[in-house]
Amino acid sequence: MWQPCPVPERSVSSAPVTGQIVVIGGGEFWRQSPVDPRFDAFILGLAARPRPRVCFLPTASGDAEGAMYRFYRAMALHDCRPTELTLFPRVVDDLEAFVAEQDVFWVSGGSTANLLATWRLHGLDALVRGAYERGAVLCGISAGMNCWFESSTTDSFGLTLQPLADGLGILPGSACPHYDGEAQRRPLYRRLVDTGALPAGWAADNDAALHFAGGELVEAVATREGATGYRVEPGSETALSARGLG
Repeated sequence: MWQPCPVPERSVSSAPVTGQIVVIGGGEFWRQSPVDPRFDAFILGLAARPRPRVCFLPTASGDAEGAMYRFYRAMALHDCRPTELTLFPRVVDDLEAFVAEQDVFWVSGGSTANLLATWRLHGLDALVRGAYERGAVLCGISAGMNCWFESSTTDSFGLTLQPLADGLGILPGSACPHYDGEAQRRPLYRRLVDTGALPAGWAADNDAALHFAGGELVEAVATREGATGYRVEPGSETALSARGLG
């Protein structure tokens, strides 16, 4: 059941909490005018220090300028220090030092397969994993949801959705974004999990997000009544109780 409530005030821990990930199923909150700040307020509130450094990774979109414009417009509403890491072309020589400075990594939507291939080519996959283990917050939408899991459903290979089995595996199991937003998503994901083609995992509607800490689900949150997340296992689908970000 969706329960609206305000975003809590940021509380800064004396020590970083290792391994926080927020995955968003989809939505147009950055495209709205004005921008809907609720997901970003929730994510930035998990950072280990005030005024966190937020690194946008638009790799899945081919480092599209429009995606970067929307990121900076959204971050201007929050007390943070935004930057971007582009690989088309790559302009940062010392990736290890750059990644080590960041508190939050925000991953755009686009092609999950292209994101994974490009990150691995540059060694960014291992660096982001190391940042997570040191306490950074990882987050993203659509492809930025898929990439953290072992496997997912993706449109990276054409108009028909297909399974992808070589995700980063920072979170166990499989993932499916846009659960209520695209007609192919739910039936394909259910079939893949039911038949064992993908392991059990998590789905998220548009305007819903799942928060994980230490690899375990903490809660589902949403910015729209009726939007939520799901635990999907062979033969079953369980809707989560989503807390509304008021």
